[in-house]
Amino acid sequence: MANTSSAKKMVRKIERRTARNRDQKTKMRTFIRRVDEAISGGDKAGAETALRAAQPMIARAGQKGLMHKKTASRKISRLSKRISAIV
Repeated sequence: MANTSSAKKMVRKIERRTARNRDQKTKMRTFIRRVDEAISGGDKAGAETALRAAQPMIARAGQKGLMHKKTASRKISRLSKRISAIV
């Protein structure tokens, strides 16, 4: 348990950061799920629209440290590749 006032403040800051990170990750996963659903449904136009909305969210997650930068880049690349494979 935190004893000093600075340690107590850090506990409060960590709780706020954790809540924000959790919300951002959930939001990002929702955007990715929308792209996946459009791809599995064979809707190329819908998938491209969903990817355009998801791409900044994924890139921002990489920049802010929610995920590694290269992981974010890889997710965007693989989603794009799957969309281009739709006939």
